[in-house]
Amino acid sequence: MKQYIYADHAATTPISEKAKEAMLAAMDRYGNPSSFHREGQLAKEALEQARSEIADCLHAKQEEIYFTSGGSEADNQAIRSAASIGARKGKKHIITSAFEHHAVLHTLDALKKEGFSITYLDVHENGIIDVSELEQAIKEETCLVTIMYANNEIGTLQPVAEIGAICRRHKVLFHCDAVQAVGHIPVDVIKDQVDYLAFSAHKFQGPKGIGGLYVRKGAPLIPLLYGGAQEKGLRAGTENLPAIIAMAAALRDACEQMSEQMRKVSALRDQLIEGLSEIPHSRLNGDRIRRVPQTINFCFEGIEGESLLLWLDQKGIAASSGSACTSGSLDPSHVLLALGLPHEVAHGSLRLSIGMELQKEQIDYIIHAVKETVSYLRNISPVWEALKKGEKAYVIQ
Repeated sequence: MKQYIYADHAATTPISEKAKEAMLAAMDRYGNPSSFHREGQLAKEALEQARSEIADCLHAKQEEIYFTSGGSEADNQAIRSAASIGARKGKKHIITSAFEHHAVLHTLDALKKEGFSITYLDVHENGIIDVSELEQAIKEETCLVTIMYANNEIGTLQPVAEIGAICRRHKVLFHCDAVQAVGHIPVDVIKDQVDYLAFSAHKFQGPKGIGGLYVRKGAPLIPLLYGGAQEKGLRAGTENLPAIIAMAAALRDACEQMSEQMRKVSALRDQLIEGLSEIPHSRLNGDRIRRVPQTINFCFEGIEGESLLLWLDQKGIAASSGSACTSGSLDPSHVLLALGLPHEVAHGSLRLSIGMELQKEQIDYIIHAVKETVSYLRNISPVWEALKKGEKAYVIQ
């Protein structure tokens, strides 16, 4: 059986051995952390130890970490909390970017129906917002700025610390979706001056269905779920202790290995960029330097992303497309459209997101397979034929 290369870490990561071992061991810690008996208190102790370890990795206080079902819930709770407090003060304006994750954008769509106005900042061709444009957008009615740390499709990094400083200066709450950043690059909630920061375990080799929200002490937080008094009454439901413990183990392991991981994965990423850039009429989406180590996104003119994915899968490579076609939509990625790409080019995109388990030889194979597949798909594409004949103009030079 030929080797299968997994290059879709931005979608989800394989659970690490340390996280798996921690999760299995925690299965024996069966008490309910809310119970007063011995078994319950042992579970409570393990829960708080995990909370403390996660807080340390983010340079937060233990009491500032709240457990959720993942990044989407954390984003929803943070945005809803800031909006609720803002509405009480007559402040119903929110600033975001045009290419946030749908967990943010769809929450904001719901708030628009409740009378909130939303300003969508341009991310420009490099996939990075202009902080001066952000500051100019802040007004008296602004209650929240929500900007992601690293984009999930193209991997570009936003100037989070600068954004945090601007928000703090204007006394506006700042929420940051850091799902693609935590566990991959150093994240310091104090230096970044964030009020809310969302993370999800399965993006850094923890289990699915568990994540968390950092909430700066003093920042408002309201519950999305009502019921028990768990998480200081702000997130009802008996805690998923094995998953929480596994998340803490995965994050601790990621932080301990971070320097080596960043060095190795960045080198593999750069190898990919250099190799794929050799394909005529291709482009790297987003800034070349200001990006997470693990993620790149390319567009190849004259082909469709879903065809490229299917052929790469046949060649033993798991990847994804920036195009939303893979989820049943005919529309291209909102992220790529926000960069200014036309629909027909945005459809021909490929996201590769890698991990430490890959070697240089496997990256060479990915480059070879992509080159071969792009060439084949172009040879059978009427769009590419029209471009070659000069009947249509190339968008990517």
